[in-house]
Amino acid sequence: MAYPGPGGYTWRMTSSVSVHLHGRRVILGITAGIAAYKAAALARGLVRAGAEVQVVMTPSAREFIGAMSLQAITGRPVREAIFDAQHEAAMGHIELARWAELILVAPASADFLARLHAGLADTLLHTLCLASEAPLAVAPAMNRLMWANPATRANIAGLLGRGVLVWGPAEGEQACGEQGPGRMLEPDELLRRVAGALAGGRFAGRRVLLTAGPTREPVDAVRFVGNRSSGRMGFALADALRREGAEVCLVSGPVGLETPPGVERIDVETALEMHAAVMQRLDALDLFIACAAVADYRPVGPVSHKIKKNADVLRLELVKNPDIVAEVAARSRRPFCVGFAAETDGLESYAEDKRRAKGLDMIAANRVGPGLGFEAEDNALLVLWEGGRTRLPRQPKARLAEQLISLIAERMDAQTTTEDS
Repeated sequence: MAYPGPGGYTWRMTSSVSVHLHGRRVILGITAGIAAYKAAALARGLVRAGAEVQVVMTPSAREFIGAMSLQAITGRPVREAIFDAQHEAAMGHIELARWAELILVAPASADFLARLHAGLADTLLHTLCLASEAPLAVAPAMNRLMWANPATRANIAGLLGRGVLVWGPAEGEQACGEQGPGRMLEPDELLRRVAGALAGGRFAGRRVLLTAGPTREPVDAVRFVGNRSSGRMGFALADALRREGAEVCLVSGPVGLETPPGVERIDVETALEMHAAVMQRLDALDLFIACAAVADYRPVGPVSHKIKKNADVLRLELVKNPDIVAEVAARSRRPFCVGFAAETDGLESYAEDKRRAKGLDMIAANRVGPGLGFEAEDNALLVLWEGGRTRLPRQPKARLAEQLISLIAERMDAQTTTEDS
């Protein structure tokens, strides 16, 4: 069903969004920022989907959007003041905090996020965020330099560590005329994420298998052929998928990372061990993500003792390892398959060739080199699928994982819709 919304948006509401939001109670927080005008379209979408919406604004937000419009859309007076005689006689802010099933702050300014991270409660909206047990999501919106500032990055990292859902920001043209990350996600994307969160997550009921880390191919009793993969990207994906309701099994090469909460972990060392672990766990699988940096070759006949340094030249004979993701993608009853490509040059052409050759539904490609990809805290991805592409800018791998699984969810849903039509 499609219908026009404020600001020229056209909503295309799926039946699943309506089912997941019917009768659900949402606090929509609005902070001071030019993106506040999009909150009217978001409120309209939530109401049209059947949600009960209570708007709570910070005092400065009134400079950007009028309360009367939001009250007309939601059918509820907009709340703003902590000390409100009409509501506070019976501890109204606590009642409202208990009423909410989800709190979404959109837009969330840099100032609001800093105060939230500090645990301040000097506005009604901050107080509700502290006093509610409901899931809390924020949709950041700010200038690209404010988003990149180390203080903002530290605040975001702290909020993520506390379980706050950080949705966005998107990258593109900003109100100031600059280009870069900092735009609030569009209302239709936020609507989908609210529906997913209230349904238990966008991957609720889905079984996911993913690989992460390097493999080590033994040469002798102490040496091996390996690579620089830290496993951080794969572990971040496992954590993000689990928080979105997926049942996650992580097959990991040798890394020094803690297992994300709620994730089943299988430790392996070689490519053959990883291949065996994956092939044993493919039944009734919905999604397979091959994030591991699997060695393409392994030494023939590794020896059980340490090779002594006697000869000036040591020659190793190598044999090709099985291609795990291509083998999974070639199965007649296969899950949605996502691969990774790490390249030093020709990123897009090599990645697209790999996607087509292996029969993948999607591929995430990144450059590797000094300070990029392997052994780095952050990364950037070029994501390709049949007929589409998008770039995810350089950022911490935890944030990158959230954005990537959002793309995966969209493509899986689109594929299901196409197959059912």
